[in-house]
Amino acid sequence: MRTLPTLLPADPEAAFPPVEAALREPDGLLAIGGDLSPTRLLNAYRRGIFPWYSQGQPILWWSPDPRMVFDTGTVRLSRRFRRALRGSGWALRADTAFDRVIRACADAPRAGQHGTWITPAMQAAYRALHRLGHAHSVEVFDGEDLVGGIYGVAVGRMFFGESMFSAVSGGSRAALAGLAARMRDWGWPLIDAQVENPHLLRLGARHCPRPEFLAAVAELTALPGRAENWTAAFGTLAAADLAASAAARRPA
Repeated sequence: MRTLPTLLPADPEAAFPPVEAALREPDGLLAIGGDLSPTRLLNAYRRGIFPWYSQGQPILWWSPDPRMVFDTGTVRLSRRFRRALRGSGWALRADTAFDRVIRACADAPRAGQHGTWITPAMQAAYRALHRLGHAHSVEVFDGEDLVGGIYGVAVGRMFFGESMFSAVSGGSRAALAGLAARMRDWGWPLIDAQVENPHLLRLGARHCPRPEFLAAVAELTALPGRAENWTAAFGTLAAADLAASAAARRPA
């Protein structure tokens, strides 16, 4: 008899089932239903759980094993891309264009994917988290043009990446590298990248067994973080400086 995911109650403060109950096929499907309130979303992230579903589906909650993660000191930028960054004039900032970033992520075409999982309801939910100081974006600008970005959720000193986009080739890579650089400066060691794809592997992501991931999440989310707008703390990061820092850490 096939095991079914747990149906969540209406109360947004209700506990999630233990992640060990997640299905093996599809990998990590844990629960169904509930809502996307800030309370439920933050409870989910603190337990290594995230929502992921398509338009027309009920809300689906996941905790795959293994998890895809970035160590903030090991994001890889190729020599060719570092050279392009040095001559780009791009500048990175945070939380100055959150709505534009999440909308661009929703609209970005994905290979083998029709439509988007970043539904209007998802966008509204993460905008609410942004207003509360929990969801953040890193934006890459070429003058006034937004050429790339990434957004996700910060709880304590843990960052849970949700999506990224490029309007110009390399924009998302620069956003990820800039996020990792600032997190490294702040003493935040880990970025959740959720599930495997070849692009993330090329950028230095690694597989993390779920028990190891959950232990790190429990430790990092309990630490004091930055539940506020990040614009001032992040400052402006020149892409040329980002390229130089990456070259110093990992010659290629």
